Parts: sequence; C-alpha cells; structure tokens
Amino acid sequence: DHFWIDSSIGVPIGGYVKVSASGQFCLIDDEGKERCIPEGEKASLKPMHPTSVEGVDDMIRLGDLSEAGLLRNLLVRHKQGSIYTYVGSVLVAMNPYQMLPIYTAEQVDLYHRRKLGELPPHIFAIADSCYYNMRRKNRNQCCIISGESGAGKTESTKLILQFLAAVSGQHSWVEQQIIQANPVLEAFGNAKTIRNDNSSRFGKYVEIFFNKEGAIEGAHMEQYLLEKSRVCHQAPQERNYHIFYCMLSGMPSDHKKTLSLGDASQFKYLSEGNCLTCDGRDDTEEFRRIRSALKILTFSDRDCWEIFKLLAAILHMGNIDFQSYASVTLQVDDAVLEKSLTHRSFMTNREIVTKPLSSEKAIHTRDAFAKAIYGRLFVWMFTKINSAIHKPQTDKPTYTRKSIGLLDIFGFENFRQNSFEQLCINYANEHLQQFFVRHIFKLEQDEYSKEGISWKHIAFNDNQKILDLLAVKPLNILALIDEESTFPKGTDATMLNKMNKEHNGNKLYMSSKSNHGMQFGVKHFAGTVYYDCEGFLEKNRDSLSMDIMELFKKSSNKMHKQIFEKDTNTNSISTLSGQFRHSLDSLMKALSLCQPFFIRCFKPNDKKMPMVFNRELCMQQLRYSGMLETIKIRKLGYPIRHTFRDFLQRYRVLLKTPAANCCAAICRAMIRDEEDWKIGKAKVFLRDHHDSFLELEREQELYRKALIIQRVMLAHKDRANFVKKRRAALVLQKNWRGHRDRRDFCKVSYLKQGFARLQAKVRSRQLHTEYMRRRAAAITLQTQTRGYLARKDLKHKKDAVILLQAQTRGLLARKTLKKMKTDVSVQWNRADFLVFSTFCRMFSFIIHTLVLPQAFLTAQEKEAQERTALELQQRLEELLRKNEEAAKSQVKDDEEMVENIFGFLPSAIVGQEGPAPEGFEVRREKEEKEKDKESDEFSFSKFASLYFQGSSSHSHIQQRLRQPLLYHEDEGDALACLTVWWIILRFMGDLPEPKQERASAIADPIQMNLGQRQARRLSNLVGLDQVNRQDTRKQTLFFYTYQMFSLYSTFSTYVAEKTKDVLFGERATYDRPMTPLEKLHIIVGYAIVRQDIRDEIYCQILKQLTANKNPKSTNRGWILLSICLGIFPPTDRLTKYLQSFIHYGPSEYSSYCSERLRRTLANGERSEPPCWVELQNKKPITVAVSLMDGRSITLTLDSARTSAEMCNSIIQKINLQDSYGFSLYVAMYEKIWSLGSGGQHVLDTVSICEQDEKRQGREEQHAPWRLYFRKEIFTPWHDCSSDQVSTELIYRQIIHGLKSGDYQSDKEDDYVQLAAKHYYVQHGSESSMETTEKIVRECVSMTLIENKSMVKLMQMIHSAHTQGPYINSSKPAYEVKAETVEYAREKWPIYFSKFYEAQIVSGPSVPQDQFVVVVNWKGVFFQDVTEAAFLQLSYPEVSKDPTLLNYRRGDVLFMIKDGEYSSEEGWIKARNERTNQTGAVSLDAIRILPMLTRPTEETLHVRTPIDLTNQIFGPATAHVELRDEIYCQIMKQMSNNSHGLSIERGWQVLWLCCGLVPPSQLLLRFAQRFLESRPREPLASNCLQRMQAIIEGRKLPPHQVEVDAIQNNSTQIFHKVHFPNDTSELFEVTSTTRIKDLCRNIAKDLQLSSSDGYSLFVKTSTKVSDYFFDNLRQLTDVIKKGKKVKEAAPTIAPYLVLFMRKLWFNVIPGKDLTADLNFHFPQELPKYLRGYHSVSKEDMISLAGLLLRIQVDTDKSQFVMIPRMLKDLVPADQQKLMTADDWKKHIINAYNKQAGITVDEAKLQFLKMISQWPTFGCVFFEVKQTSEKSYPSVITLSVSKQGVSIINPKTKEVLAMHLFSKITSWSSGNTYFHLTIGSLVQGNTLLCETSMGYRISDLLSSYKDMYLNEIPKVRKSRRINI
Repeated sequence: DHFWIDSSIGVPIGGYVKVSASGQFCLIDDEGKERCIPEGEKASLKPMHPTSVEGVDDMIRLGDLSEAGLLRNLLVRHKQGSIYTYVGSVLVAMNPYQMLPIYTAEQVDLYHRRKLGELPPHIFAIADSCYYNMRRKNRNQCCIISGESGAGKTESTKLILQFLAAVSGQHSWVEQQIIQANPVLEAFGNAKTIRNDNSSRFGKYVEIFFNKEGAIEGAHMEQYLLEKSRVCHQAPQERNYHIFYCMLSGMPSDHKKTLSLGDASQFKYLSEGNCLTCDGRDDTEEFRRIRSALKILTFSDRDCWEIFKLLAAILHMGNIDFQSYASVTLQVDDAVLEKSLTHRSFMTNREIVTKPLSSEKAIHTRDAFAKAIYGRLFVWMFTKINSAIHKPQTDKPTYTRKSIGLLDIFGFENFRQNSFEQLCINYANEHLQQFFVRHIFKLEQDEYSKEGISWKHIAFNDNQKILDLLAVKPLNILALIDEESTFPKGTDATMLNKMNKEHNGNKLYMSSKSNHGMQFGVKHFAGTVYYDCEGFLEKNRDSLSMDIMELFKKSSNKMHKQIFEKDTNTNSISTLSGQFRHSLDSLMKALSLCQPFFIRCFKPNDKKMPMVFNRELCMQQLRYSGMLETIKIRKLGYPIRHTFRDFLQRYRVLLKTPAANCCAAICRAMIRDEEDWKIGKAKVFLRDHHDSFLELEREQELYRKALIIQRVMLAHKDRANFVKKRRAALVLQKNWRGHRDRRDFCKVSYLKQGFARLQAKVRSRQLHTEYMRRRAAAITLQTQTRGYLARKDLKHKKDAVILLQAQTRGLLARKTLKKMKTDVSVQWNRADFLVFSTFCRMFSFIIHTLVLPQAFLTAQEKEAQERTALELQQRLEELLRKNEEAAKSQVKDDEEMVENIFGFLPSAIVGQEGPAPEGFEVRREKEEKEKDKESDEFSFSKFASLYFQGSSSHSHIQQRLRQPLLYHEDEGDALACLTVWWIILRFMGDLPEPKQERASAIADPIQMNLGQRQARRLSNLVGLDQVNRQDTRKQTLFFYTYQMFSLYSTFSTYVAEKTKDVLFGERATYDRPMTPLEKLHIIVGYAIVRQDIRDEIYCQILKQLTANKNPKSTNRGWILLSICLGIFPPTDRLTKYLQSFIHYGPSEYSSYCSERLRRTLANGERSEPPCWVELQNKKPITVAVSLMDGRSITLTLDSARTSAEMCNSIIQKINLQDSYGFSLYVAMYEKIWSLGSGGQHVLDTVSICEQDEKRQGREEQHAPWRLYFRKEIFTPWHDCSSDQVSTELIYRQIIHGLKSGDYQSDKEDDYVQLAAKHYYVQHGSESSMETTEKIVRECVSMTLIENKSMVKLMQMIHSAHTQGPYINSSKPAYEVKAETVEYAREKWPIYFSKFYEAQIVSGPSVPQDQFVVVVNWKGVFFQDVTEAAFLQLSYPEVSKDPTLLNYRRGDVLFMIKDGEYSSEEGWIKARNERTNQTGAVSLDAIRILPMLTRPTEETLHVRTPIDLTNQIFGPATAHVELRDEIYCQIMKQMSNNSHGLSIERGWQVLWLCCGLVPPSQLLLRFAQRFLESRPREPLASNCLQRMQAIIEGRKLPPHQVEVDAIQNNSTQIFHKVHFPNDTSELFEVTSTTRIKDLCRNIAKDLQLSSSDGYSLFVKTSTKVSDYFFDNLRQLTDVIKKGKKVKEAAPTIAPYLVLFMRKLWFNVIPGKDLTADLNFHFPQELPKYLRGYHSVSKEDMISLAGLLLRIQVDTDKSQFVMIPRMLKDLVPADQQKLMTADDWKKHIINAYNKQAGITVDEAKLQFLKMISQWPTFGCVFFEVKQTSEKSYPSVITLSVSKQGVSIINPKTKEVLAMHLFSKITSWSSGNTYFHLTIGSLVQGNTLLCETSMGYRISDLLSSYKDMYLNEIPKVRKSRRINI
C-alpha cells in the first residue's frame, strides 16, 4: 500500500508500507528513507490514489488533485525517463540534462497526423496539433514556451521548428535556412551562465508562414532586448557570448594573425568571468557549423569577414592598449578614435564644447562603444537573416497565408545581483504569465458566464497588480526610470528615491533595507527579486556620444555605416525600456490574434545533472506557474467549444436520426455523461479529451458511409452491366427465334415455290416498266449531249488555233527584239534561230494542214501531209542533236569545275582494297569517331529526334520527301524545301537526271533571277567617263550617284517583287537536264531568297551525308556543304549541331568546312550565289588592290571577306593613320562603284560582275573587274597635316579624277589653278613648255583639251605656274598637296558623299515620294529624280518635328480624340504613356487595340496562338471560380453563330477547355447537353469524352503541342519517348494523361514485368507534376511575362523525354530480360566505366572480356583495336593499372574463356557480376563538402535502396553509410544540398556544394515514399479533412 507522508518542504511525499522481520510496519518514502510507524498512527495515514502510484500521462486524470500529487507524478515520470506530461493541451516539459533517443525521424513520422493524447506526451504532439489546427481552422497558431533560465526553452523551440520542417515535406532550401538561423543566433545571442550553459540572453519570436498546401514558404523573426552588458562584464563562472570563443578557436591562424587575435585569455572582455571553456561545447566545431550556417543564410565571404573584424575590434577595445589595433579593424583614424573615447562633446546654445574625460568615464565610454557595436551588429544580422528567410507569398492574393509563431524568450531570472536587464526580463515573463492566466482562467470563466453555463468559480493567482506596478498605472517603476533618464543630472540614487516615495505603501514593492542602500524589491509571480539600481539610468539611456557618431560617419567601412545608419539618421532619443515595452506590446497583440498552445518548461535541479529531482525547486516552479489551478480548470472546465453551425457542419455525420436540437442530440448520443458537455446560448462546450473522441468517431462513421457509397455504386455498376447483358440476350433470342421460324417455313416446299413464282411475276413486270422509262430518257439525253459536244469541240479547236497563232507570232517578235538588243554569239544565235524557225514552220504546217482541214481531206492528201510532217520532224531532231553536242563541252566544263573544288585536299582512303593495316586503322578510327559522334550532346541524330517532322530520320535516303524535314509555317517555304530536296538529290547523284526537258510555259523566278537580275542592276551603271554631261553639275552628278547605290538593291527584295504570286515547288522548269553549276545556283538561290529554309537545306545535306555508302555522292555532298557554308549561316538552333557534324566528318573536309562556317558566322550571310573565281580557285584567292598613288597591295580573299576587313588590311599595310572615309571600290570596264568599308561581301560584287559579263555573251571567268582603295567621304574636322599618307592618297585621287573627268568645276580657272599646283608639286620651280605639256596630259581631261585646245591650256597653266605664289616661297610640296585636298573638300563635297535611296512614309508633303538622301561633311541633302535639291539641312538644323510624337517600339499610346487630326488622312493624336508627351502619330506605324482600360502586358505581347490560350486559360487554371465563366463564354459565342471560321475556332477552344478544367456540378449537365445536342460536329463527342475524363483540373494552360494538334484538327497526339539503349518509340498522350499512367502504358508496351521503379525524365530537369503536359510546360516553357517574343517563333525549348529506371529495388538480373537489356545494362555501364565502383583487378578483366564481346561479338579481327577501345572496356581511373598491351592480352584471354555466349548473354552476365557489389543500382553525385573535417573536400554521394553512402572518390572507400531510417531531414538549394542524420537535437549535418541538389532531394523523397508505401503498417488513425 502507498501513503502520503509529511516532509520538511511542507508538501507530503509518497511512501509505501514494508513489514520488517520483527513484524513491525515501516514506511519507505520516495527518497528511500525508512520510517517506523507506531500502532496509533496507522489510521491517520492518508492513502495514495492508484493514479499517483504509477503516474499518469495527463495530470487531469490524477485522483490526488493536490500539490503533492502533481509533484509526485512529475517525480515518477522523471525517474521513468518520461520528461513530457500533459495538463489537458498544456505540455509540461522537464529538462533531462541528457540526450534521449526520442527525437528521431521515426518519432516525427509517428506523431505526425495523430491526435493529442493518442500517443504518450511529446513536444512533437503539440507541434503537430499547431500544424493541424492551422490547416483545419484556417487560423494562425502560436506556441508560448516559458520557464526559468536553463529549463530547455531554446531546445524546445528548435525541436518544434525541425518537426514543422519535416512534416512540411517539401525539403526546400528555405526550410533549411530557417533551421540554420538558430546556430547563428545562438552563437551571437547565447552565453554560459551559472544556471545554463546555453542561456538565451535575448528573446525571439519566430513566425513561420505556410502556403495553402501546408508547405513552409518563409518565416520572420523578431528579437527582444539583447543583454549588451555581457559584452563588457560577466559574473564569476560565466562567459561572454559564444561567438567570441568560437571565433578564437576555429578561425584559421592566418586570419587570426591578420586580425591580431590570439587566445581568449589575452582579452579582458573574455576573461573577466574566469571561465574560458564550457563543458559539452566544442568551440572549434561550433565555429565550423556557424560558418556553414552563414553560407546557407546567404552571408557572403565579405560579410563574414566584416563581422569578424568588428568582433575583433570589440576584443581589442577591451584591452588597455586597444588604441593600437582597434582603429585598424574599425577602419578609422587613430587620432579620431582616441579623441572620441577620451573626450566628450556637448551642444550648448551657440557652440559645441569638448572636454576631456576622467579615466573612469573613459572606460565607461569605451564599454558603451563596444556594447553599441555589438548590439547594432546583432540587429543588422537579424535583418540580414530575415531578408534570406522571408519569401513572398506564392498563392493567389485572395488567400492570406497562415502562420505558426514560436516564442522563445528569456526565462524568469533571480541572481545574487540583479540589474536593469533582469528587471526587463522579469517584466516580460510577467506579461507572458498574464497572457497564460488570461487565456486559461479569465477568458474561459468569462465565456462560461456569457454562455450561461453553470460554473463554480476557481480561484487563481492573478499577477495583473504586478504589471500595474511595473508598467501600467501612472508613475509606475519603468515610467519613473524613463523620466529620470531624461534629466541630464538624474542619477540612480534620485531615481530610487522617487520609486521609494511613490510605491512605499505597495505590498508588492519592497524598498531598500537601509537608507544608503541602492536596492529595491518586487514580489513577482515566481518570487521576490531584489534589484541593484547602480547603472540603471546609463543602461536605460543606451545612447552614444556625438563623438562616437561622428566617428562612424567618417569610417571608410560600408558595413559600419550600415549598422549605424539608423542612429546617424535620427535625432530622437528613445530609452531602452521604452523600446522594449513597445516591442513587447506588439508581441502581445500578435499573440492575442492566434490560437495559443502552452509549453511550461521545468528544470529538475540547479546543478544541471541528469536523473536528479529537486523537490523544493520543482514545487516552487509548480506553484508560480499555476499548474494546480490549471489542472482544476482543465478538469472541471470545457476548453473545447464550437459554434452550433461549425459543430453541426463537422459532426452531422454522427447524427443518427433527425432531431430538433441537433447539437444536443449528437452530444447525447456520443457522450454518455451529460456533465461532460454543455449547451450554451450559441456554442457547444466539451471536455478536453472529447474532442479527440469525437474526431475518432467521425472518422469511423465516414469510413462506414464510404463503404455504403462504394456498395451502392458497385451495385449500380453491376446492375447496369446486368441490364446491358439482358438486353443483349433479348436481341440474341429475338434473332434466333426469327431465324428458326424462317428455317421451319422453308421446310414446306409447295408454299415456298408458290411464293417464288409470284415474286418473279411481279418483279418482271416492274423491271419492264422501269426499263422502258429509262430508255426513253436516255435517247433524249444522247441527242442533246451529242449536239452540245460537237459545238463545244468546234469552238475549242478554233480557240486553240487562234491562241497558238498569237503565241507563236508573239514569240517570234520577242525573239527578234532580243536578237537586236543582245550582242550574242552569231553561231549560237543562228543555231537557235534555225531550230526555232524550223519548229515554228513545222508547228504552223501541222496546225494549218493537219489539224484544221483534216476532217475534209482525202486519203492520198492525208498520206502526203504525214510524209511532210515526218520529214520536218527528222530535220528538227538533227538540229537538236547538233545543238546538244555543242553544249556538251560547256556542261563538261561545269562538272569538272564543281568536282575539282576540293582538288587541293588530300585524297580520301575511301574505296581502297586489300588487307593493308593502314586502311584498317583508318576504318577503326572512323568507327570510333562515329561512336563519339553518337554520344555527342549535339549530334545530328539528336537534332533530328528533336526537330524533324513526322517519322523523318537523320540518315541517307534516295527518294523524295512527302513533307519538309523541319516545320515551316509559310506554304511557299514548304514547297521550296521540297524543290531544294529534289535538286540536292540530283546534285549528289542520288537521283538520275531527266532524259529530256518537258515543255513549260512558266519560267522559274529563281532561275530567271540568277541569269537576269544583274542585267537590271549593271545595265544602269554609268561609268565616271560616261556620265551624261548636262549644262548643270547637279544633273550630271545625280546619274552617277544614283546608279552607285542602286547596285545594292537586295536580291530577296527583287525576287519578292517579281514572284509574289508564284508558288515555289517542284516546278516543271527544273524537270530537265541541268549542269551542276545550275543546280548549285538554284540551291543557293533559294537559301538567299528564303531565309527561313536555310536550316532545312543544311539538314537535307547532312541527312544525305549520314550513313551514305556511295563515295561519289558523299564527296559531292561535302562539296555542296562547303559551298553553302561560305554563302549563308545556319540559325542558332542548328549551329552547334552543324559544328559537331563537321567536327566528326572526314578529316579532309572537316577543317576546311569548319573555317568557312566560322568565317560566315562572324561576317554574316552573302546576298549573291558563288562566283566563278570562288569555285575555280582551290586555295584562298589572291587579289590586287590598286591605290590612287599607283601602288598595288596584294591581299587574300575568301568567301566571307568583307570590305571592312579589306580596308583594315590595306590601312595596316600602308600605315594609314587618318583612315576615316576611305572605302573599297570595284571597277569593270568604265563603271566603278563603292563597296564602303563595312560588312559588304567582296565576292558578292565579283559575282555581280561575272553575271553581267555572262549576260553580254562572254565567259564569266574573263570578267575584268578590279579593286581600288579611294577616299569616299570627309569629316568636318578633317586635318591634312595629321597624316601625310592620307593626304597623298587623296591628292592622287583628285588628280586622277580631273584627268578622267570624274571631278568637274563650273569655272575653267579652277582646272588651271589645280594644274599649276600639280606642276609645282611634281617639278617645283622648274618652268618649261615641255613639262607643261606633260602636266596637261596628266591632269586635264580629254574633253576639256578638245574644247580648249592643247596649246591654249599649256599657255594658261604655264602662266599660272610662273605667276603663282609657290615659285618664290619655297613652300613644301606636301603643303601644296594639302591645299589641293582642302580645295576639293570645300568645293566638291558632293563628290565625297554617301547616297541613300529613300521613300517617304509619313511627314510633310514633298515633291516626290521617292528621292535620294545625300550625306557629306556639310550636312544632309534631299534630291529628287532631276537631281534638284529640294531640302538642305546642316547638322545643327537636323532636329525632330515638335508636332510628331516621339515613341519607341513597344510603347503604349493612348488616343486623344479632339478633332485636331483626322484618321481618314492617316494621322491621329496620342499620348505616350512612358514619356507623357502628346503629338501626332501615323496610323501605319501603330497597332490599335479596342479596349476601355489599359491592356495587360500579356495582351500587349500576344503574337501566337499559344499566347492567346495562355490568356484564355491561365486565370481559369489558377482560380477555380473562373472555370464556369470560361465554359459559358465559349458556349455563348458558339450559339447562333453563322460565321464558319468562328465556329471552327470555337470548337477548338472548347476542346482544349474540356481537357483542361472540369465545369462545376451546377454547370456540368448543361455543358453535357450542349455537346450532346450537336452530334454532327466532329469534335462534340471528343469534347464530351474529355470532359468526363478530367477530374481535378490541370494547373497550367495548354502546351504548345496540344494547341498545334487541335489547330491541325487532330485529336490524337503522339510523343516520342527515348530509352537508355538509344531507341525510341511513339506513345499516344492526351490532355488528361498522367505521368504514372504513361509509365504504365510504356511498361506494358515494352512488356516489362512492372512499371514500379521507372520514371519519366526530361533532359532539362527531373521534377515532374501529375499531368504530362503540365510537366512539359514547367520544364520547357520559355515565355517570360512582360517580355516580347518574335512572332511565330517557337515558345518551347528543345527537350527529350526519357524513360528510365529511377528506383533500384527488387532488381535481380535475369528476372526480367527486357528490362535487363533495355534499361539495366545501358544505365549501369556508364557508371562502371566512370569508375564509381570499387572493383578488383580480376573482376575488371572478366568484365572487360564481356564488354569486348558486346562490342565485337565474334569478330576476332577487332582484337587489334583493343588498346583504342580501353575507354569502353575498363573504368577510366584504372586504365593506367597496366600497359595497353597487357590489358589487351588479359582481355583476350577473358574473351576466349567466355566463348559460346551471345551478346545478350554477355550483357546479362555483366549485370549478374556487378549486382553482387553494394554499389549496384546506386546513383552517384560528386560534391564538395565543408562540414566534416574527417572527410575529403570532394566526396561522392551514392543513393541506393538502402540509404546514402559517403565514398572517397580516390580510394572508393565507403566513409559512412546512412540508412533511410537514420536520415532525419534534407533540403536542396540552387548550389547546396544539406543532409541531417540522427537525432533532431544533436544530429550530424552534411553541407555539400553541388548544382545537382534537386536531383538528390528528389531521389531521396522517391525512395522514402516507396518504403512508406511498401512496408505494411498497422492502420493508423489519420485525420480526414472533409
């Protein structure tokens, strides 16, 4: 028996009766002491209730409801190791002072989703209740953790944080950041005290935010009252903040040396408490954890270094000689620092007065300075951490995210000497106690009174009077402290006197025991505390002197200015107690808005020893925490309350029968004792434990109801099947009975015969009547038809004859005209004319003699005509044969030229025969190159799989394409692609040439243009000596300048103008024999004209070069590829793939083609087809460029050479300094034009010259083009003296222009003066007529000589020379040249100008729409076709018209309708939103959107159908409320709509909508009726099926593939899925296809045993969503909001969908052969070859033999290639283990031992061998770690079905293996991965730097989910939210 025994502490203790040997009764108390009981006292012993003997989980169930009962219950549970006890929903936590195994991942999973009280008490249960209530009640929660210092509040807070992060289940990086904030804050805010080794010296409130799905998406922290005095002073056996000791222990020695740091004992601020170490703390390890946490919290290395510098500065300031280094770390001047610490400045009325401080005050100033730095650094770090962990809300704005708040604040403190900090701390605890009292007692009992519940009031200790004394009533203690702090002369003594005087009569206030004492006392709820007033005011003021503030303003450190920014920017002075009270009031207000949970932390003893229970200490804590009263009110009260509406809504399922008072009926039915529930006026009140009971009953009832629903639905389904089968049976019965009756009827023969005769008679009569009727009708139709056909035939013949005559006569006329205009070869013209004349005569003869009168000729006449026609045909064939023979030589020359393009390259070895080793090696090299090519990331095969349409492959074929390889929106592009494919096949010899040409009346535009477009250009070019000299200089000038720039009208523009109505395709023009040069020009011509098919042309060439077995075809293909590479570049999409293809091409081609591609990509595309010079020359072309001074520069020229490169080369060679305005010119015959000095391709101009030469009937290779380097334009600031080389060239150009007549002047004297200057330059002061004649011939044009005569010009020039100013001045020649150049610049600016063709689009009226813009150094001139300048503007005059609105592309303009401009005239008035300016805008330059409000960014940038579908369905997928609206709008627009296109698009949009989101139940039947009422619509039934298939609705708008499919009226979508063995298949996917369903379909199609463990991957990422197309959108969508995209451009990035094994469980090689060969082997082989496994030498040799057999099968001739195949046979890190020959020998031996097995058997054997290794099936990640010193910096993480292994990559040694059951949590960021192993309290952490963190996290989550689903568990009671 157990009894209560009196004890010395005033509270009875327990004991049990023991009978001694003598028979005497003894009591053994709980402390083990034995007491004898006299006989008379036995009856007085109070027996113990059975609940107090063993203890209870919830102290509400205690029978002994007294202090003794509570105390003994805690004692019993403490001895049992149970540190947690419930008081209803309040948790009492006892600090065990030891590690307990109750904080593992298993415990987290055990308590998650469990009801409070269902499992033993635990802090995880409170945390889960917070989380559950937040989600269930949609209300913010808070958890208030209170208790004395050392009771375990901080650890409890961390445990709740880690639990919430674990149950959130996202493993996100923000969760890890929130958790990692604790080590940093503990290091800077916690310290060792005499009561607690890790005492929080500040308070913090952590608010964790959750999204709608219950996942953590951010947090916010607030800090309260850091104890800054600890920085400078510590009590005995206490330490400063942890960070100082951690920094000195863990910082590298070089860093410490830089900061002049040493041991902690060297610093006064750290050694004052005589305690430098703390038991149980490793400061070095803690510093490593702090650094890792700072890195996770986005503190940069610079931030960390600045923090450590400040900490070092504080330590140095504490020492006596702090001045020496503190100024360095603070980055301030020594003198300024010394002055600010030893002097103080005061602001008087007029000036600032500075006075020196005493040594004692200087020390106080120093300490205040150090505390200020540390305090503000702490606040700055809080702000920095908040910026890292606070994330914006991701849910829609209408949802306000909920939060759980955790309050971890300093506990109640009572030391020997208590100061101002203890007063504030205890004031905060008084507030928390009042919050507890108010919530537990006041509000609850008030609620009972309000609701009319009969209730006996329970007395409790209310500490409101203490709060009144401290801070509420007027003249309270804190107010008096603040008041005295504002007085400059206020002291601690005056403050104490005021408090004693004001509160002397208050029982809760105790004044000092003596008159001279500096103490006062307060009776707190936890006991009386005496405070020492010394230093109160100084601490409360918490201010810095003006000198210190000025010091930090002058600091060069940016961080110092940041942490003191608030102090330097404000002039208000606030006391510390005022700030603390304000923040505490805000905290209490926030807590009052939350549903609170309370955790009361108790400390069992003051010695921090495990398993020691101090009764007196615990009893004291029980009393002041009000536990007894709490138990009473929880036991007798009704803490669970619901409104009638909420109660009925949640528990109506428990209502058995309808009743008037439903709530009371439910309670009466479920809760037997009516005292356990009460019905108030508006609420239902329940006991604490009945909430869990009702939830359990509700869940069970829902389960029963679900079974009923399932039973009914299954019955309905079975009945429907039965009805269907019965209906089918009835149909069968009916038909069978009919068949049986007919059979029986036929058995009676006479009846059958009679009926047969009757039927025959009736049918014959009917048929005869019908025949006669139809015969009469047929005769009538024949008569009419024959007459009509005769008339029509006659008319047709007449029209044909007339048409043929007209065409023939027109053809003759045009031929004659062309002969007269064109000077062509006489021989060719005669032959052509003869053939044509003969053909015409024969044709005319046939028409007139054979066709028309044939019906009226006799037999002899017809025979004579036939003989005549036969003779004419023979003559025509003879002429054609002769012409073909004459043309063969030209065709042969073209073929040889094309074939010999690569003649300079070494010949390939293709086609060699014989067993030569060299050929064999080359073949092996090619095979290796092919393997490398296939494994390349940018191989052409991968490009083909990504972009080719349909089933097009990447390999060579010899047939026409049905569609282009790539997708083209333009129909003309698609047809052009098919034509180019046809020509490429013929060029490469893959298709034979047509034997004869089919007649075609339509000439192909490309062919016409290639031969004739230069005629249009160059025929108008006028040479400088052929200028039509008019009376005015301007007219002459115009023709010259206009034709110069006309040269560069683009080819594409011309063709677009000429062929805009012609469709490109396989035209009849090309269906004739063509030379290779013609084919080449056609291919290149299409690429020049149609830029969008350039990738198609390259893909066609590459396709024909891939796997091409024909050497000749391959060579011609590479020739074609090289030519194209020099003409036009590929797009960015194809560039890398094309470079890769060339890289792996034949060595004789690859380098040449690579260089051509590089040059073309650098300099851009060409605008002309390749020229003869380019094709004929085998090496880079060498050309000569003539300078104006007679020199010639030799340069090399390639296909991509531009005029800018040519000019730069010339400039460098001649050392030209002033190079601006010099350009490259081309001349042919008498024509010359400028190429400029920009990006114009030189060979384009050469091609133009050659084509013009060919048009004139001459050979293009003989085109006499030349290149010149001339001055084209001057600058306004041209200075001849700056560069004599430039001046010389320009001077010679001027002289040459005078001679040729290019430069003309209005006055003859100008010519004479220029000639005289040239005379002086050439001959100086010499004067003779012979020299004068020579000068005239050098610089005077022949036209002027003919007009003026040679003699007269000689006299004039000689006179000007002799009388000129140069003869006697001895002026240098270069100055005269400079004067000549300057004269030309001033007089002839028009000759040194650039010209641009222009057409007016908008603006003021001008004489003509088309004109020429002339730009030179004087300004801008506008000339019309008559060369008259109608507008001249100098550069200062060039300004914008103020009436026009200035805007950019993409600006939003708002129309202003004020009548100023008329839209009919093409102008409107508008306001620019960006600039807010108004002006006129041309309607041709803008796009008008009819909208009432400003359009959204998405609307502004809508260009493609996918943009439209994003706008239509984006809001509906994000907001459920809009789904019905979308359906209604679509159906509305499709009702009574007569517009065919609109109806078609409407059905397409509805089809997308039905597969995207379902309608609500309200709209569902109407939508179904809408679809069912339109059965004729092709998409109606499909829409109905899709609507029925979609259940939840997708999260993203339709994918591009879906939109493209429905636009093509296709409801089936097939997607290519790739497999690890380099194969792929097409699988049908729908809008409602889920990932798991697709995986099952693939597994079923491949005949895999199971789809478990397999997953779909996308090359860009592995994160997948439920729906297939939603997943593709997330991974490949590149549309950015608010960012414009090119119209018709693809909006999705390239991607590959892969199907592979992800989870390697139950993988036994041989069990599923298909999986082994297609998945297991190709996935495991790369891991083995990369060297991830630890393998012995013997196993490597054996595996290499198997891999060799897989590579070569039975071909032993490949043994010679083993040394080169080692990378495919042996792990990469083991290849140097032996020499190549040794490897070869061992591998061959292993190969021979394995003889007789097939390739598949070898693969299976390979898998069986490696499956014995522990790393089989692992996924390996190479990461960098910084968290564990015993591990190398680079480790390999392997994830397998067992867990995570840490491997040394060099030795392959497994350093650690962590099972999934031991892994507590993990998270991943962009560049980090964090893993926690073991307990949540002191678990090991691993921080890795890797970009693959998301893959590791996803893999761990998949394995863990697999185990949770696979391992059978006892059914748990889970919460169901309905």
